[in-house]
Amino acid sequence: MLPKEAEHRHAELVEQIRAHDYAYYVLAHPTIADQEYDRLYRELVDLEHKFPALIMPDSPTQRVGGAPLTEFKPVQHLTPMRSLDNTYSQDELREFVHRVQRLVPREKLEWMVEPKVDGVAVNLRYEKGVLTIGATRGDGTTGDDITENLKTIRTAPHRLKALKLSNAHGDAESSIPTALQTIPKVMEVRGEVYMTRAGFARLNAERKKLSEETFANPRNATAGSLKQLDPGIVAKRPLDLVIYGLGFADGADNQDLQRHDSVLSWLKLLGFKTPEKTWHCRSVEELIGAIEELDQLRQKFSYETDGAVIKLNSYALREKTGFTSKAPRWAIAYKYAAEQAETRLHGITIQVGRTGALTPVAELEPVFLAGSTISRATLHNEDELRRKDIRIGDTVTIEKAGEVIPAVVGVVLTKRTGKERAFEFPSVCPECQSAVSRSTGAAVGESAVVWRCTNGDCPAQVRGRLEHWCSRGAMDIEGAGEVLVAQLVKHALVRDVADLYSLTLERLANLERMGEKSARNLLAGIEASKERDLWRLIFGLGILHVGAGVAKSLARRFPSFDALSQATIEQLTQIEDVGGVIAESLVDWLAKKRNQQLIERLRAAGLNFRSTQFDSKSALGPFSGKTFVLTGTLPKLKRDDAAAKIETLGGKVSGSVSQKTDYVIAGEEAGSKLEKARRLGVTILDEAQFLKLCGQ
Repeated sequence: MLPKEAEHRHAELVEQIRAHDYAYYVLAHPTIADQEYDRLYRELVDLEHKFPALIMPDSPTQRVGGAPLTEFKPVQHLTPMRSLDNTYSQDELREFVHRVQRLVPREKLEWMVEPKVDGVAVNLRYEKGVLTIGATRGDGTTGDDITENLKTIRTAPHRLKALKLSNAHGDAESSIPTALQTIPKVMEVRGEVYMTRAGFARLNAERKKLSEETFANPRNATAGSLKQLDPGIVAKRPLDLVIYGLGFADGADNQDLQRHDSVLSWLKLLGFKTPEKTWHCRSVEELIGAIEELDQLRQKFSYETDGAVIKLNSYALREKTGFTSKAPRWAIAYKYAAEQAETRLHGITIQVGRTGALTPVAELEPVFLAGSTISRATLHNEDELRRKDIRIGDTVTIEKAGEVIPAVVGVVLTKRTGKERAFEFPSVCPECQSAVSRSTGAAVGESAVVWRCTNGDCPAQVRGRLEHWCSRGAMDIEGAGEVLVAQLVKHALVRDVADLYSLTLERLANLERMGEKSARNLLAGIEASKERDLWRLIFGLGILHVGAGVAKSLARRFPSFDALSQATIEQLTQIEDVGGVIAESLVDWLAKKRNQQLIERLRAAGLNFRSTQFDSKSALGPFSGKTFVLTGTLPKLKRDDAAAKIETLGGKVSGSVSQKTDYVIAGEEAGSKLEKARRLGVTILDEAQFLKLCGQ
């Protein structure tokens, strides 16, 4: 075949395969037999093998995954990805609707209801119709660049479809105006990556055959897959993608893009998979009817859902109602009651965490609940155990708190036989036999009162710190999971995270199930972790109260670990997300000689101590340390634009007025926030005064 003929045939095959993929994966209406599809695909592969110049980044053959990455780079969304406020109550839903109506008292409200897919939120950017960047939500402003991983998902189009006034079945698509046939030069869409129940079951079955650790649930499997540095691995995972909204688009002020239902129809024609079922509602009663209907239907969906998303249909009204500092005022997630199950409690064991906290864990008769088999559940602490009078041998009710963490919620007293036994909390650490002390909980997520092992070198604490350091959210060391960490500690090869960097092939050779290839891969992962960005190192150190979000805020404000270590509590508390408790915990950790020695050993091992996320404008801006609150509708500026100006100049935007507020920027129809600002004597600015303060 001549090159010109090959080019022509390649274009034909690509167009045919894209059309078949759209029909199969998006419309769920296959238009060709599997054998015929495979024949076309093999022909395309052979053609690209003979003529490599034909291979393009958006070719259907490129979903197999490219070369492994060294790390995920940060990428900023064109508009923020905000989370949603939640409610579990129909009364709270009614109040939400009334609250929105009060913001736009003369408007008739129309709502859209969609399934809340239990997956991982992502943002996809297209330039001239081609996928260029895909990212996680991250902190809402900046996420991880997972473009190569997203490209492996069949329902993530590499190139958007050219729009025509007909749908895939040849019927007139009158709801999409001719003006929208032009794809925006730049656009971002928001969606959810998920794993079907069937795909999750197949994946775990395969991992079990290979003696690999199975995933707890589809969402964890999805999150773990997207964090893989090798897109080739991701390509083998049964991931899917549903797009639920538009984040940004050139020409988004087009009146044809001012309703959510129209946008969803438009996105589907562009080639995206959109929510399979939606409801259009005009009253609270219709909303309640929709969420109740969805609750019945969702069990039949191929994927896990944990609620319904309710949002205003009109984009103009969304603009008027605006946002709080974290969430839109025009949308809410209605969460369904957690699924529950009854099972027998065979025993109670004690788990020692990386902070030394002793947590009682229920050992259960395995039971299937909310998409996974549960054999263990948390009992939180001794006080909770006594309050619920939970005894060994009881029949208990369990649920997934937030549909993630299994918990024992109560005892089925009618099934007690009298043979049940009370559990005695240990007086010494079950791991190292050291003394335990009872104190108020200090770590994030711990209960008010906990028993804590007093030995900082307790093997359980050492394992916990190592597992946290190696986890994907921290230093992301591939292969250093729970089983390997336990062996490293057991054989005294590692006492702290710095010891990881002195491991050698010879020292690893005697570990169980540790072949030469596995050992080399582990050492390569440890070596690669030396280049991780500063925020990952800060988070990985496991400093009390310093989560990933706080670590990122610190890395944006300080250029290096050395600069951070010199900061005072007063300086730290001026940083977004850092309050007094966090600042004190950080300064206290940095002041301890043991931790200083650990840092120096990590430095000597060659780890990166500088931040690529450092923003000098944010650190040194004229608004540094100042807190602003936005209220009402500004004459020209959108709230997002005003917030962006404040943050660029080093300031912080808050959703509520307090004594710490420095400025309130007030527009038309400003309400209670303006009144509170007047009572507290906070400086109030209009838009013109605010722009002058910005130097404009």
